[in-house]
Amino acid sequence: MSECIGFLGAGNMASALVGGLLARGQVPTSLFLSDPLEPALAAHAQRGCRTTTDNAEMLRTADIVVLAVKPQMLASVLAPQLELLRARRPLLLSIVAGATVAGISQLLGGGDWPIVRAMPNTPALVQAAATGYYCSAAVTAPQRQQAQQILAAVGLALRVEDEALIDAVTAVSGSGPAYFFLVMQAMQRAGEALGLDARTARALTLQTALGAAQMAVTADVGVEELRQRVTSPGGTTQAAISVLEQGGLMACFEQALAAAHQRAGELGRQLQESAR
Repeated sequence: MSECIGFLGAGNMASALVGGLLARGQVPTSLFLSDPLEPALAAHAQRGCRTTTDNAEMLRTADIVVLAVKPQMLASVLAPQLELLRARRPLLLSIVAGATVAGISQLLGGGDWPIVRAMPNTPALVQAAATGYYCSAAVTAPQRQQAQQILAAVGLALRVEDEALIDAVTAVSGSGPAYFFLVMQAMQRAGEALGLDARTARALTLQTALGAAQMAVTADVGVEELRQRVTSPGGTTQAAISVLEQGGLMACFEQALAAAHQRAGELGRQLQESAR
C-alpha cells in the first residue's frame, strides 16, 4: 500500500497494526504516528516510521488516518483539527471502542465522512486478531480495500453490512478472549486440584486450547462435529461434558454475550451523548 497511513495515538492496538503492516512489507516511512507521549513513539521511530507529537503535522500528510485514542479523548483530539480534516478528508479508520459513525461525524461537524468503524481484539498484539468492521456510505470501494488490508495485517478481518452488528462483534470477538482466558483459568485450577503442579497444569491447558483452536480453524467440519468426535459414549470426555451441560453452560454463554452486547450499545450511546 503506497498511501501514507497516519495514527492518532500510538498505544497497544496502534502498535499492533504497525507491526502487522511492517511484517507484510509496508514501507516504514509510509507509517506516521502521532502521540503526545514521546516514549510511546520511540520504538516506532527506531523501526523507521515517522513520528511526531504534533497531530496536525501527521494529518497534513496522511491519506488514511487510524483513530486509535481512548474514547474519552476522541472529542478533544479531533476538535483542534477540524479545519485540516475538512480540507483533506482522509479515510478515517476508527478502532475507538463505542465510537459510532454518527458520533464521529458529529464530532467533525456533521456531513458524510468516509469512516470505517472497526472492532479488533487484543490478539492483534500477536497478529491473531478477529476484527469486524463497518463502512459508512461515503467509503469508496478502493478505500474499503485499504481498510481491509490494514486490519488483515493483524489477523482475520470481516466486514458487516449493518453498523448495529458491531455490538454483536464486540460481544463475540471483542470481549471473547477474556471468555477463553476464564475457561483456561478454570481448567488450570481444576488440574491443580487433581494433583498437577501449577506449571504442568498451565502448560497442558494452554497447549490444549491452542491445539483445539488450530483443529477448529483447519477442519472441514464444524465445532459441534469435532466435539462429538472426541466424546465417546460412556467415556471420560462424556462424563465431563455431561456436567457442563447440566450446569447450563450453553445458556450461560448466551446470557453472557447478551449482556456484553447490551453494554456495548449503552457505551456507544453514552459516548455519542457526551459529544453533543
